[in-house]
Amino acid sequence: MVKQQAGTPGPPTTVVLFGASGDLARRKLLPGLLHLWRAGLLPKLRVVGTSLEEHTRESFVDLAREAIGEHSDDSEDKAAFEEFAQVLHWAQPGVEALSATVAQAESDCEEPHARLHYLSVPPQAALAVVSQLEEADLVAGSRIVMEKPFGTDLASAVALNEAIHQVFDESQIFRIDHFLGKEAALNILAFRFANGLFEPIWHRNNIDHVQIDVPETLGLEGRTSFYEETGAYRDMVVTHLFQVLAFTAMEPPVALDPQSISEEKHKVFRSMLPIEPTDVVRGQYEGYRDEPGVDPKSTTETFIALKCYIDNWRWADVPFFLRTGKKLAAGQRIISIAFKEPPKSMFPTGSGIGTDGPDHLTFDLADASKMSLSFYGKRPGPGFQLNKLSMQFAMEDTGWAGSGLEAYERLILEAVKGNHTLFTRSEGVERLWEISQPMLDNPPPVRVYPQGSWGPNQIHQLIAPHAWRLPFERTWH
Repeated sequence: MVKQQAGTPGPPTTVVLFGASGDLARRKLLPGLLHLWRAGLLPKLRVVGTSLEEHTRESFVDLAREAIGEHSDDSEDKAAFEEFAQVLHWAQPGVEALSATVAQAESDCEEPHARLHYLSVPPQAALAVVSQLEEADLVAGSRIVMEKPFGTDLASAVALNEAIHQVFDESQIFRIDHFLGKEAALNILAFRFANGLFEPIWHRNNIDHVQIDVPETLGLEGRTSFYEETGAYRDMVVTHLFQVLAFTAMEPPVALDPQSISEEKHKVFRSMLPIEPTDVVRGQYEGYRDEPGVDPKSTTETFIALKCYIDNWRWADVPFFLRTGKKLAAGQRIISIAFKEPPKSMFPTGSGIGTDGPDHLTFDLADASKMSLSFYGKRPGPGFQLNKLSMQFAMEDTGWAGSGLEAYERLILEAVKGNHTLFTRSEGVERLWEISQPMLDNPPPVRVYPQGSWGPNQIHQLIAPHAWRLPFERTWH
């Protein structure tokens, strides 16, 4: 095990991983647990995997070895796998087997272990797992991590929360959103509240509009049945984009602690106006209905763009534009803050002022996080010709780049520690479904768009007189 990274390590912990043979476990969770263990952030770790697939402890170790070999980019993690394999255990399906395997995994531990139950299972299986944990007497003092979606509308979200609360207290529940585990998302808080240059101008007097844009080049990737029941709005907007919006729009918390930050996030949700169908564009990529398992007459959206408002003193009348979709022209994740232009220009006609749009502050939420501030400056030489310039920061250009945690690694560590800062409470989930209900009750028609495009043409009418920030006219450099 290497010297511990900066940060407080988590307590002795047993992670019970449901769906341990699934895609998410292979791509993110098993590599992430290995990295947290090797980095000294979860030094006293046990992992109990279980799923409906037939495995033994030996075959689970083989599965994990293959997953780390394929999905981990860290050579030191790979080199440490055989030692890590000693903390891996496998529980056959069933209450008695689960309880016995957890006890066996902890039998040689010198200290009591906290327990984190990670539900990497389909949403419809979540309550069955909760019931199994109750029967196995594994609830007391434990925490549970749940994957999206958290319901499909207000009624289902309320029913789901009520059922879970019969077994787990809200303080034990961690609803995961990997977007909020990204370094760039946390940088929004630092950028806003630690800098006297930006905090005073972060409101309606200076900001014209905000864009949160998460296009994807990927298609369904084997998730056809899930996507047919869910669609882009339920899959991405409620669980991801609205959460990022809250970080962008929240008031300064009284302290940097989970309760204070969560309260400010939920004030944003409470201030949001209902999503009107006229402010939404739904799309479906060409060929979606030909995908295996898709209804030939399907009206499920693979693309969504919308305009929403936060009705409080800071943001009244400032539109927030959100967009995401499958099989689009690029895979990017940006937040773009457009500042208002000066009310009157003293520069001569033809100087270039205003030709490249307003000044923008852009956060790139990709794993290699970046920020850019664009502004007008004078071109050297005679006359007064203006050009758009930019100042940029890239994490990979600093000495900190190797210190970052992958999103799931950060979220697992925070859940182990009981820190709710990056997670959503039941009241927030229910409020977001409440404001979504008008659109869900009367969804606008689905517009077909070509694969590799930026979505249906109606998106330009939605954002007019503004323009979408993506595609960028100028590349990062």
